[in-house]
Amino acid sequence: MSSLSASRLLVLVGTVLFAMSVVRPARASSGLEPAEQILVVKSERRLYLLRGGEAFKAYRVALGLNPVGHKQREGDFRTPEGRYRVDARNPSSDFYLALHVSYPNAQDVDNAHRHHWQPGGSIMIHGLPNVPKHPADFYRRADWTNGCIALSNNDMLEVWLLTRPDTPIEIRP
Repeated sequence: MSSLSASRLLVLVGTVLFAMSVVRPARASSGLEPAEQILVVKSERRLYLLRGGEAFKAYRVALGLNPVGHKQREGDFRTPEGRYRVDARNPSSDFYLALHVSYPNAQDVDNAHRHHWQPGGSIMIHGLPNVPKHPADFYRRADWTNGCIALSNNDMLEVWLLTRPDTPIEIRP
């Protein structure tokens, strides 16, 4: 690939990411109704988008390296369990798109402090690493995050477009 075509590709990717960050997420008037809730069922390795209490989309996910149980503290490699919200959207993270999960909540902080731990944070729903460290098959078959919820890039783009800020998230065991 010539440097000119590589630079054009970079401009195109940057333009798309910029547009995705400023264009409003899906709205009913666009023909794409946004999800009212995100449900993650860890034991199924599934993320569901819900509308009217019913799932209308389902995706396979990867979880933290130590997926069983609720996140207790920083560095435990667990994915939290409980009720949270999408409290930020990051089109420029180290992963392909990222929705920040509002972990830790007040109960998580109280529990961690009772044990003299740091609760941790930076829990995201995101795509694959922008700079992969493993072959593609690894990301499809293993739990590999530090506690986040990871999807394929195609699935992450769809979740990004079908959610909006402040979408509730429930993460079940």
